[in-house]
Amino acid sequence: MAIDDLIQDANRRMDKSVEAAQAEFATLRTGRASPALLDRLQIDYYGQQTPLKQLATISAPEARLLTVQPFDPNSLGSIERAIQESDLGVVPSNDGKIIRLPIPQLTEERRKDLVKVVRQMAEDGRVAIRNVRRDVMHHLKELVDNGEVGSDEEHRAEDHVQKLTDEHTQRIDELLKKKEAEILEV
Repeated sequence: MAIDDLIQDANRRMDKSVEAAQAEFATLRTGRASPALLDRLQIDYYGQQTPLKQLATISAPEARLLTVQPFDPNSLGSIERAIQESDLGVVPSNDGKIIRLPIPQLTEERRKDLVKVVRQMAEDGRVAIRNVRRDVMHHLKELVDNGEVGSDEEHRAEDHVQKLTDEHTQRIDELLKKKEAEILEV
């Protein structure tokens, strides 16, 4: 494998780590209603665990309200039950066709807890990026040991991989800052 291929692969994997962190952030509840809050929810649909977004239309008609409209009216009960049993801390109300989820204001204590959770998610993302860097550095060493690449090329590639690592870590830090501000916003 050539150095360019290693670097491209590292860049692609680091991008995926940033995207994964961003998706994790989206599933956290802030004071605002966001359909992404329900992304992790699995519904028992005829004995099969199915993601909610495959069973219903989820929308945020107001800043503090989510609506869930199932494609199959028979699934209304199991969707409502899954929402009640989840860790979202919202109480669904069901009118027979649509489930309404009013999103309550967050308490100061809950905000601080959420900030800790977000920071841990960000750290997990940074660790994933550093693991990619470690893998690439290992492969570069192998190329040098096998005599396929000179040490000058290895050093240039290591510098490039370090720059990529720093850029991707920076992106996660920026996402973290935005999410923290969103959580702490009253």
